[in-house]
Amino acid sequence: MTDIKIQALKNGPLIVKGSVEILDSQGELMRKGDQVALCRCGQSADKPFCDGMHSKMNFQSVCLRKVAK
Repeated sequence: MTDIKIQALKNGPLIVKGSVEILDSQGELMRKGDQVALCRCGQSADKPFCDGMHSKMNFQSVCLRKVAK
């Protein structure tokens, strides 16, 4: 089995790396590949994929690991 890694980019999309298949709500294949960028800002015209709109709308979100105190 291939490892899948998901990284939330600062002020950008989720980058999914590994052998992935993205399916629609009816289970139909939308995209297959080794890397895909998924929208986090909600403004993409190509949802669920990123189309770069986050940079035009000044989307800001930083996901950092929380360290126990």
